[in-house]
Amino acid sequence: MHKKLVLLTVMIFALGVVFASCAGMQVKPTAANFKSPVITLDSFEVPQYDGYWYISSKVKPTKGDAGNRGAPLPMSFLFDIQNPNPFPVLLEGIKFTVAFDNDFQIVTVNNDDSYWIPAGKTDQVRVNTLITTRSALLSLLVTGGYKLKDRGWSPWKALERWWRGVPDYSVPVKVTEGAFTFKADGLIKVLPFEGVVK
Repeated sequence: MHKKLVLLTVMIFALGVVFASCAGMQVKPTAANFKSPVITLDSFEVPQYDGYWYISSKVKPTKGDAGNRGAPLPMSFLFDIQNPNPFPVLLEGIKFTVAFDNDFQIVTVNNDDSYWIPAGKTDQVRVNTLITTRSALLSLLVTGGYKLKDRGWSPWKALERWWRGVPDYSVPVKVTEGAFTFKADGLIKVLPFEGVVK
């Protein structure tokens, strides 16, 4: 009787180890089973707003050095990343361009931070960037001249419209030319992305 009890105990323990090891086994990523994660632009905000202003280098400042300086406009984008795979994936790079009024590309954002997205879960990733009226002006003068002319806007009219309208969501903000790089056990997927702030 004592031997049967010991044998039964050993068998139960062995079965427990087998079941635990089976439960802990992960599906190995392959080209055939690596599904594309789903990217959604969850929200957008301007976390700090200091108004609209531009100071020419010809103006003597109260403090500091003279120079062409412009109001900052910080922007924060929150993305939902859904991983439909039975294994974790590594988000290892985010690149996108921010456009105002859907047509005017203002800044390209590169984020090389890495984020693990657990198997079968959705995680959030925040990407921040900052532009100034000076950097936006230079961008407009190089790439947006014809588009401004088509709308009958001067660069200054566009900048004031954006610096007053983006923080209160009255100006459309678009994420375009996005590329999200995902990795899983040596496999790589680069997914395009485009989204409009709502």
